[in-house]
Amino acid sequence: MTTPRHRPCTCAKGGLRRWWRRRRRRNMALSNTLNRYLLLLAQEHLEFRLPEIKSLLSLLGGRFSSHQEIHGKSPFWILSIPSEDIARNLMKRTVCAKSIFELWGHGKSPEELYNSLKSYPVEKMAPFLHSDTTYKIKIHTFNKTLTQEEKIKRIDALEFLPFEGKVNLKNPQHIFSILEDYGLDPNHIPEKPLNIYFGRWIADGQRELIESYSVKKRHFIGNTSMDAGLSFIMANHGKVKENDIVFDPFVGTGGLLIPSAHFGAYVCGTDIDYNTVHGLGKASRKNQKWRGPDENIKANLRQYGLEKYYLDVLIADASKPSWRKGLFFDAIITDPPYGIRESTRKTGSQKEIPKGIEKCPESHIPVSFNYHLSDMFVDLLNFAAETLVLGGRLVYWLPVYTPEYMEEIVPRHPCLKLISNCEQRLSSHTARRLITMEKVKDFE
Repeated sequence: MTTPRHRPCTCAKGGLRRWWRRRRRRNMALSNTLNRYLLLLAQEHLEFRLPEIKSLLSLLGGRFSSHQEIHGKSPFWILSIPSEDIARNLMKRTVCAKSIFELWGHGKSPEELYNSLKSYPVEKMAPFLHSDTTYKIKIHTFNKTLTQEEKIKRIDALEFLPFEGKVNLKNPQHIFSILEDYGLDPNHIPEKPLNIYFGRWIADGQRELIESYSVKKRHFIGNTSMDAGLSFIMANHGKVKENDIVFDPFVGTGGLLIPSAHFGAYVCGTDIDYNTVHGLGKASRKNQKWRGPDENIKANLRQYGLEKYYLDVLIADASKPSWRKGLFFDAIITDPPYGIRESTRKTGSQKEIPKGIEKCPESHIPVSFNYHLSDMFVDLLNFAAETLVLGGRLVYWLPVYTPEYMEEIVPRHPCLKLISNCEQRLSSHTARRLITMEKVKDFE
């Protein structure tokens, strides 16, 4: 919520200029350091947030250093980022973060915050405080609600900052925020904040994509269509960028192709199920018996204005790749079937008929056999190692039985480096883990 404040006055005509000169001499050394930014994160998919931010910083030319102030489950992270452009571009991609601010000061009490603000380099403040600008100040609290009176009191306490511009609550040039953190426990809210931050708003994240690409509004869906938020997180973990070629070997209804296409990548896939790929048979929606004539993957991309990024989807068996040698993908992003709501199948052959079962006539090949999960993931990693470009990423879901899970069960490959391993709990004893791997050497 936004509240107006009075413009602070200076004691004399040249007071602001003298104040700046004094602080410039004291803070010159600080002006050459990396800018610090405050990231305000959504309290959803907590394990996925750090890998997403790391991947996007790497993609955008930034670097995630070990000195970043990351506080686990907290929605407030302090990042050192080389430039404001990188911070803005980060927010054009992330669905895990709500907003980013240029951090001017922070502390564990109001006094610490004010001292921190007084030590902030004046050269970085000046362009946003002069008389030709308009601004407003907002209050954001986490885990506590403040009264209007409390908000105004906090804003008035900042009168020592030399704002020369005019307050504009509707359409300001610059927005400043006071952000207060009252911890994570809603049952034990402290009287005073644990941390207080002040910064200049830079940009918002892409949280609205979760709603605009919601599966509920999508033309063509299946029983296992991926949630929109997780789909975009997977594309970000995969460092998908414009003009990439992204492949899904278990494409299903194509839900994982859509975020990649949204980011400007060309998309393609394969699936063994003819009916699913072509949108035939029974519908997955309630109160709809059969699929419509235009329910297919291409129609989904057309729905979002992304049809130009659709390459093709083939009916093919992931266990028997039919691609020619030398075909390279920039990313492979997929959700293999686990054999629960979608069966795990591969095409059969005379040689693969199990012992004890009478062989079929030579003219007949069984339609499919069960495809064991362990074999599926071995095949997937081998395929990724062979067809990804160097630096390309494989992003996939691994189902696990939680009581028996150990990190050692995550499939490995000598050509692929494990980047991240994030858990999504499905029940008290089952989960699935989002595995991200990067190709680091050529396949032999």
